[in-house]
Amino acid sequence: MAQLAESVARVIEEFAKLPGIGKKSAERLAYHILRVHKSEALALADAIRNVRENVHYCKICYNLSEGEICPICQDPQRDPTRLCVVEQPRDLMSLEQTGVFRGRYHVLLGRIAPLDGIGPDQLTIEPLIERVRTGQFQEIIMATNPTVEGDGTALHLSNLLAEFPVEVTRLARGVTSGSILEYTSKDVLADALTGRQKW
Repeated sequence: MAQLAESVARVIEEFAKLPGIGKKSAERLAYHILRVHKSEALALADAIRNVRENVHYCKICYNLSEGEICPICQDPQRDPTRLCVVEQPRDLMSLEQTGVFRGRYHVLLGRIAPLDGIGPDQLTIEPLIERVRTGQFQEIIMATNPTVEGDGTALHLSNLLAEFPVEVTRLARGVTSGSILEYTSKDVLADALTGRQKW
């Protein structure tokens, strides 16, 4: 019985290390694992092992991939003249779910954050510059997060890309469709006014 309690405590401890999971949620997850059929619990363990052993970064864009090159980079239907730069693979997935962008991507694997000790040399900036140098891109879209670090990273990249004959753009910002101005934050309104477009 002591061994079971120790095992359960270890599972709770490991679940609690996950982002957004507190001690209570970790306990619920652990007891759920104990309640479900053994095959279901082991399937979860196998899925975690499989993803850690088989998923790595694409050699071209640094998206998550099971092969050396991800499906997006292999797709000949993608527009080779448009490149969208994002911070993380999850940002790429969010943009892909819109079904609007049909170009290529480049994942930085982070953003410049001096306070966290993250500098440009720790991101995939060199491979990005090389892709632009050797590619046929006409537009580079900065899709970094609208934060101080994200904007700083985009500014740094746009300065590096200034020597190339490409147009550097950024994602539009501002008031979302269906929102009410009265309840919109001043930062969002400021972005909307600054980035206003011709009607």
